[in-house]
Amino acid sequence: MSYPHPIIAREGWPFLALAVAVAVIVTALAAWWSLPFWLAALFVLQFFRDPPRPVPAEAGAVLSPADGRIVAVGRTRDPYLNREALKISVFMNVFNVHSNRSPVDGEVRYAWYNPGSFLNAALDKASEQNERNALLIVTASGAQITCVQVAGLIARRILCYVKTGDRLSRGQRYGFIRFGSRVDLYLPPDARPRAVVGDVVHATSSVLAELPQSPAQP
Repeated sequence: MSYPHPIIAREGWPFLALAVAVAVIVTALAAWWSLPFWLAALFVLQFFRDPPRPVPAEAGAVLSPADGRIVAVGRTRDPYLNREALKISVFMNVFNVHSNRSPVDGEVRYAWYNPGSFLNAALDKASEQNERNALLIVTASGAQITCVQVAGLIARRILCYVKTGDRLSRGQRYGFIRFGSRVDLYLPPDARPRAVVGDVVHATSSVLAELPQSPAQP
């Protein structure tokens, strides 16, 4: 898969340019006092890194939509489709890559946006109370995947670049969240989890679950 935004996310260029410009100006005016500004520029650089990732070829694999740590795996109710579901949640801290990738091949059938609070995204209640953007992705075999970008305590901007009717490939970049956040997946209840709470995962390259070979048609 060709990767359109190598190494540094496009969302980061304005922030990086500003941080470097400020550091250069302070260096010219105050020499050693500029060190904190260079450290800030270095932080911006690492936050907006966006490396390409290998895409596993396993049939039925549900890939991680984000880098981070697994904070929830369990049976619950999908609040968007009002169905029983397997929920897997990935929490991203400020040191994780923050671009979001599609967990499956499929078509975006519906999108929801909900304004809300900015609680710590590691908390379970963030899934229901924080600002969030959800996509319903339907695979060729009919499996329904709800993928939810959730804002966090520091994150104040959810970016989603796809709309209803768009087709996504596994691992395709579809959005970004600034700065520290969470992504929830609601999978069919007969999906088999392959991640446990506490696992460190990487967008695209980590497999979180397996879909049944012949899911029921929606």
